[in-house]
Amino acid sequence: MLYLLLACAVWNLLCLGMMGMDKYLAVRGKRRISELSLLLSALFAGSAGIWLGMLVWRHKSAKLSFQISLLIVTLMQLLLLIILRQRGLI
Repeated sequence: MLYLLLACAVWNLLCLGMMGMDKYLAVRGKRRISELSLLLSALFAGSAGIWLGMLVWRHKSAKLSFQISLLIVTLMQLLLLIILRQRGLI
């Protein structure tokens, strides 16, 4: 369980870095990381890092469609955690 938590923490740091890199690229007018890639990263246990990236770098914070998609991903993850906890799997 400890390794799983550590892996999740590292992944969220990488997702935070992805948001920072995308902001950096956006400011410079360069080719960006796709929203799909950011949302898929969030889907695979990186939603906390993506949310934190929105707060730290104020990136994608004005794009309502991205926020709604990220909220849906986060709620799905919370629901999954609740189900796994109820079944005694975590």
